[in-house]
Amino acid sequence: EVQLVESGGGLVQPGGSLRLSCAASGFPFGSYAMSWVRQAPGKGPEWVSGITSGGTKTYYRDSLKGRFTISRDNAKNTLYLQMNSLKPEDTAVYYCAPGVFTTTPPPGGQGTQVTVSS
Repeated sequence: EVQLVESGGGLVQPGGSLRLSCAASGFPFGSYAMSWVRQAPGKGPEWVSGITSGGTKTYYRDSLKGRFTISRDNAKNTLYLQMNSLKPEDTAVYYCAPGVFTTTPPPGGQGTQVTVSS
């Protein structure tokens, strides 16, 4: 059974940082490119960032370049998203999903809530 368990979200003030994690199991994680996808309240999901299976290439939504960093540890079957200089508009539920440019959360994904507010 494929499982993707996101963690690391929370409430943070504008300008703060968070590091999200996604623990994967049930599939050969190291053979799959991965993405982070987010969905803000009342809005559709949007692609945030993607990384190739070996971690050699990374891709970011234009508006997030320089603030977010995606990475992975294939030995630990874990995907990460370091988020710095957070803004209120980054408030959303964040999901991980297979694929490098995935635009929708995986079915049944729980995600992790990130709230940026003073």
